[in-house]
Amino acid sequence: MAKVKATLKKAKTKSGADIDPQVTDALATEAERGYDLSRARRRRVGRPSLGGRGASPRVSFRATPELYRAAQRQAKKEGRTVSDLAREAVARYVKS
Repeated sequence: MAKVKATLKKAKTKSGADIDPQVTDALATEAERGYDLSRARRRRVGRPSLGGRGASPRVSFRATPELYRAAQRQAKKEGRTVSDLAREAVARYVKS
């Protein structure tokens, strides 16, 4: 029977730095002690709120293919997004 040589990839951090055995041991020891989550920083994920604080409600609607393509062309021409155009259009409508 042929011997199979196990090849392990070296562990790397998100930035690409090698994680050597000493770092692995230190992290394992820390994990075994338990983490004090009261000291952990809360990280927000996703896009920032449009209103400054809290979640921004999501609004969706259907459009004809022609309207959507026209909105895409206009957004590209102005260097904006279709969502930005839609927000502006709704805001104008509500103010009138």
